[in-house]
Amino acid sequence: MIAQADDTLTIYQRSKAGRRAFVAPDTDVPERPLDDLLPPEARRAAPPRLPEVAEPEIVRHYNRLSKRNFDLDTGFYPLGSCTMKHNPKLHERVAGLPGHARMHPLQDPRYAQGALELMWRLQDALGEIAGLPHVSLQPSAGSQGELAGVLLTRALHEDRGEHRTKVLTPDTAHGTNPATVTMAGYEVVKVVSDANGNVDLDDLRAKADEDVACLMLTNPSTLGLFETGIEEIERIVHGVGATLYYDGANLNAIMGISRPGDMGFDIVHFNLHKSFTQPHGGGGPGAGPVAVSDRIEPYLPRPQVVRRESTTNGKEPFYDLDYDRPKSIGRLRGFQGNYGVFVRSYAYIRSLGGPGLKEASETAVLNANYLLAKLREAGVAQYLPAAYDRLCMHEFVLSGEPMRRELKIKTLDMAKRLLDHGVHPPTVYFPLIVEEALMVEPTETETKETLDRFAEIVADILREAREDPEVARAAPYTTPVRRLDEAGAARHPVVRQAMTQD
Repeated sequence: MIAQADDTLTIYQRSKAGRRAFVAPDTDVPERPLDDLLPPEARRAAPPRLPEVAEPEIVRHYNRLSKRNFDLDTGFYPLGSCTMKHNPKLHERVAGLPGHARMHPLQDPRYAQGALELMWRLQDALGEIAGLPHVSLQPSAGSQGELAGVLLTRALHEDRGEHRTKVLTPDTAHGTNPATVTMAGYEVVKVVSDANGNVDLDDLRAKADEDVACLMLTNPSTLGLFETGIEEIERIVHGVGATLYYDGANLNAIMGISRPGDMGFDIVHFNLHKSFTQPHGGGGPGAGPVAVSDRIEPYLPRPQVVRRESTTNGKEPFYDLDYDRPKSIGRLRGFQGNYGVFVRSYAYIRSLGGPGLKEASETAVLNANYLLAKLREAGVAQYLPAAYDRLCMHEFVLSGEPMRRELKIKTLDMAKRLLDHGVHPPTVYFPLIVEEALMVEPTETETKETLDRFAEIVADILREAREDPEVARAAPYTTPVRRLDEAGAARHPVVRQAMTQD
């Protein structure tokens, strides 16, 4: 076993002057004076204070860190609204091929035809899945896809000479929705849910007016419920000249079954890292492409990946970057997006095809409904009932209010105790409209045995809490660190590491 003190050292604390993991060979090309390469004002006054560590210590340090974390390859990860499905290892091999992994982002399009063709074909596939004809791959996260969608909405209205000030978001919206609205300079207007967990149509009608630029909607919602009034929602929103924006966080429930474009949405963002199996978590990487209708197309970010017909007789079409977009909202990032994510997502789509994507969504919905029924069968519903008594889609939300009231343990206690059973907790305390919320998304890649075991674990924790609630309140016990003061950490974060050198 590694001694406790050694196991908690940072990479900077392990540093010893003069230690090296690698020594570069002497250069075999003529050297140029540094002044010819960088002006003095662009150069450091002193070398960077980086840790000096031998290769074995580097490997051991990061290997230890990896074992202190929970990951999808370790166990069940039912994190609601995050779609922590299995990421096929074949996709990693494809993304690691030299032609993909080693291509320079500034490569001339003439010498990047394979990469551009893959991106163009991915755009085409995503457009078909969304039911919308135009796609930009540039946004590099779901949140950036949201921002792109709201900026596209702004560009549309400004091009028409309209000044609109509000964006509607449901009270079940992801937190990034109101944050995006604020970043884009709009006022957030919240639309409440009705007794069945749908958007309250009367409240929507009352708030939809000529000042509204857009409604941002997730369907299925974060409650795991399909909006049964989506056709009326579309009529209300378009009736006041606003756009209808689809947050694609929960697209995994409907691929190949229904399409946002057919529901009347003008703009859709995808989370390739969720629905299309890019490994994610811990800050990235991800990708949040947007699909749009014809009327939004002129405003898409530039450059766009396009296919051009050859002007030479008999030559094949070629792929290019189109910068000639005078109404574009401009660039959202450097280069063209997270290309490795595109490769993995394209491999996933081509591996499954249309029927396979549909089966994936059907299985995700089946697994969620099976697990919900299994929890009820195990007696869990007495303390953790479903927030809404309806057939769910790919995820469901439980309310821990009866558990808190009768067993004296909170949703957070349940989440921490699950860690001791080798299960990552579901999303907790979201959506905000559900008391002591626990959002569970099993995904389509989990087996019946895994779902059965999860139901048994939750039932066991509840039985344990009936006898001694303090067990859950003090959990976890088997993790590298025990329960932390999360509120204190948020109020007094330690964000700097002293870089001492011996």
